[in-house]
Amino acid sequence: MGRIWRWREEEAGDFIQEAGRLLKAGAVLALPTETFYALAVHPFKEEALARLFALKERPEDKPVLILVAGAEMLPQVARAVPEAAKKLMARFWPGPLTIIFPARENLPRLLTGSTGAIAVRQPRQDVTLRLLAALGFPMTGTSANRSGRPALATAAEVAAEFGEAVELILDAGPCPGGLPSSIVDASGAPPRLVRPGAIPAARLQEVIGDLLF
Repeated sequence: MGRIWRWREEEAGDFIQEAGRLLKAGAVLALPTETFYALAVHPFKEEALARLFALKERPEDKPVLILVAGAEMLPQVARAVPEAAKKLMARFWPGPLTIIFPARENLPRLLTGSTGAIAVRQPRQDVTLRLLAALGFPMTGTSANRSGRPALATAAEVAAEFGEAVELILDAGPCPGGLPSSIVDASGAPPRLVRPGAIPAARLQEVIGDLLF
């Protein structure tokens, strides 16, 4: 069974150091978000991405989303930040909104699925957000489940599903569950709602009036 680290504020520095070490070594971590658990690997390490795709049994042409600490981290993965994306970020980040940006050309193929675009979210879960800020680089944030299976909301569920294939699971209490993040493709014009989710389409349309469905 994967190692479960139960969050304690007094051990925050130790956890961040251990998580950073593992990510840089190509490990797979499971981290809570404001919806479900996510599987995190270093997004610029192709061998780590290959492990992630094999673990999820995910087709290689299906991109994975990236978690960032905030807009200041976007230049690491996005080639441009369209105006529609700026408006959505200002209203809904941090939170359960994934935005698709034009991708930097040097990103690993598995991140983008050869689409030329990259999906990014700033999570609202405090511990995971603090980890991202401390590390200074993004992490993958694809849901902690095998493709086609339900998303997982507790550390125990992740450990039971993946065993030792996930090196470290952060237990900061159960995730809220509910709907997954909404996904808006802002890489072209007009922007398009790719997946309805936790943020109702009507609220998105209040910010982006020409949003396509």
